Amino acid sequence: MSEGHASSHNPQSVNVSDLDQQVWVLRGESLVTVPRSKHVKSVTVTVIPCKYPEALEKNKGTPIYLGIEHPAKCLCCEMVGGQPTLKLKEGKVFDLYKRPEPVKPYLFFRTVVGRTSTFESVAFPGWFIAASKTEQPIFLTSAPGKQHNIHFSLDTKA
Repeated sequence: MSEGHASSHNPQSVNVSDLDQQVWVLRGESLVTVPRSKHVKSVTVTVIPCKYPEALEKNKGTPIYLGIEHPAKCLCCEMVGGQPTLKLKEGKVFDLYKRPEPVKPYLFFRTVVGRTSTFESVAFPGWFIAASKTEQPIFLTSAPGKQHNIHFSLDTKA
């Protein structure tokens, strides 16, 4: 099944992993990356496309919201100390989807690159969700490269 356009308005429940086979897990108030193993329970991430892509910049990818279910939290980008920062905020991702306009701090442009996806902040163009070392929170970077992995695999939950 392709990650394409047929299901573009349906939510997807996925597990997220990076190129180093690290998965996203919830530690306190942060999503951190840990090595994939049968003893690790990764968070289920809900991916929901924005209902109003025409209100956003064109040709940047599919605008999506990213949330987790238990507890109900959403990924959000805010300016903290003069730098765009990735936050995990309380709330249901479906509530964002139902809003009458795009909620830019919570939106990411998803670009599919081969078997992976990148997630660029709509509120802060040029800033991407990234992972670095094991046991570290995911974060935003404007300098993707060898140190910061911005390519993630989305594995649909059965």
